[in-house]
Amino acid sequence: MLVIPGRPGRDTCDGITRRELLRVGGSALLGVSLANLFQLQEASAKSSEGSAYGGPGFGKAKSVILVYLQGGPSHLDLWDPKDNVPSNVKSVFTPISTKLPGIKFTEVLPKLAQVIDKTTLIRSMSYTPNGLFNHTAAIYQMLTGYTADKVSPSGQLEPPSPKDFPNVGSQISRIKPPTVPMLPFVMLPRPLQESGVVGKGGTAGFLGRAYDPYYLYPPGDDMDMKKMDRIKVDDLQLRAEVTPQRLERRAGLRQKIEEGMPALDKATAKYDLDKYYGKALGLVVSGRARNAFDLGKEKPATRERYGNNTFGQSLLLARRLIEAGTRFVEVNWPKVANSDNHSWDVHIGLSQRMKTQSGPMFDAGLSTLILDLAERGLLDSTLVVAVGEFGRSPQRGVSTSGNQNGDDGRDHWPYCYTACVAGAGIKRGFVYGKSDKTASAPMENPVHPKELLATIYHSVGINPSTIVYNHLNQPRELVQAEAVSGILS
Repeated sequence: MLVIPGRPGRDTCDGITRRELLRVGGSALLGVSLANLFQLQEASAKSSEGSAYGGPGFGKAKSVILVYLQGGPSHLDLWDPKDNVPSNVKSVFTPISTKLPGIKFTEVLPKLAQVIDKTTLIRSMSYTPNGLFNHTAAIYQMLTGYTADKVSPSGQLEPPSPKDFPNVGSQISRIKPPTVPMLPFVMLPRPLQESGVVGKGGTAGFLGRAYDPYYLYPPGDDMDMKKMDRIKVDDLQLRAEVTPQRLERRAGLRQKIEEGMPALDKATAKYDLDKYYGKALGLVVSGRARNAFDLGKEKPATRERYGNNTFGQSLLLARRLIEAGTRFVEVNWPKVANSDNHSWDVHIGLSQRMKTQSGPMFDAGLSTLILDLAERGLLDSTLVVAVGEFGRSPQRGVSTSGNQNGDDGRDHWPYCYTACVAGAGIKRGFVYGKSDKTASAPMENPVHPKELLATIYHSVGINPSTIVYNHLNQPRELVQAEAVSGILS
């Protein structure tokens, strides 16, 4: 079934609601669902952009790679170490110099320390005044800009719902769809998750499933570092018995049927259906998406630079996708919260897990992504954001969220942490904000997660205060915050 939608409750000039303007049975006609997807992505795009809005960095990003560090990495043990502090606050790792004078990282990030001059480091991310110590609640706000309905200090929330606020990637791909036949929004290599709550904050919510990301979750558990070698995109390829010529003949048949139905043609003329069917057909026939997913086309040396693990290969694939025209790629850290090994949720075993597992993967992957984009001339048009839902507690071995913590572990800490931003319209070699002596709170220029989201919208050329309509037909801003102008150029 094909549905031509629009804003719920808004009528066309002839009194038919756009939400239910046209329903056509027989969705076996090839391309219907994809065509509907493309049509939805352009609906209301023009009216959603503020014509009078602008400023430094506005609209400089053609694409976004969000490196989402689910689990909450310890800022004190990565990129905001502190000296002259009590032993249970000081990082167990040795501080090292970076390309920026006076800015220290820990020994865990030697490669990133040498490319940090191409980025802006925000050391004052903060949920003040009200912290969110729950992973799922903090993830939801970081990725949607809004607080979930059910929040507990520690523990899980309700699962994803059609009434949820949309993920930032869904909003952007709706307002700024790709200009080529390509998947608008891809999420990989695993869903957002805290224990049994899977996918909260990672859907299109009230925008409808047509704006959900293309979920690329290869088979294999979180310790399987070769899962990216088993990528399958069967829904983006033709069955063996269907040639491109046969596919195009089917599209021609659809056109002939429509030409024989003047009333239908008249009712849909203003919606330019052929444009959307053409995009859908192009996505399947051109092979653009399938080729982008083929990591085997990369040189072995390039794959090695990124890291032969799930995270590194996911970042490499993200680069290939934005090269092919994808607007937004979200790479979720490939280990969930409330778990062991390379999870950032280091309530215990911090010194070994971060130094031998999560740290090296993160260091190689993110540093190579930034360099690779710069070498290919893509960094000027690609916004890269690396951030988690919160940081870790200044003191090791104490409980801040009701969890048990060992002497070699840190609990959740939403009041101060670090984000790394690079690329289109972002200052380079810059540190914004400053944490206090123990990295417990911002000393200057606090940045709320909502403001980081507003900066992403601003960078791709969208006014953060753009109005969207939720499942109850109520107007809502994309995010109730302003872009962080101090990091834009």
